[in-house]
Amino acid sequence: MKRALYLLALPLLVMSYDANATFRCGQKLVNEGDRSSEVLRKCGQPASRDLLGYTDTINGNLGLQIEEWSYGPNNGMYYYLTFEGGRLRQIESKRGQ
Repeated sequence: MKRALYLLALPLLVMSYDANATFRCGQKLVNEGDRSSEVLRKCGQPASRDLLGYTDTINGNLGLQIEEWSYGPNNGMYYYLTFEGGRLRQIESKRGQ
């Protein structure tokens, strides 16, 4: 009986898992949803900052600014943080060459 209960609960746990990515800056952690000012305070200036564009316009208003910051190399890894409207939306990492 208990085994059946665990087997039923496992998919619910997997579905409820928060898959937000995390980026470590020394002893500090940065998470998706953090403000760009928090990331700057925790990680310092990025190696590069690129303006990628803007989100779609809504009712003629300019959309949110999309910016990509890169950090690294850190142990051979480069990290790319994408901000939308000043909020961290995506964290990607790639091994350097």
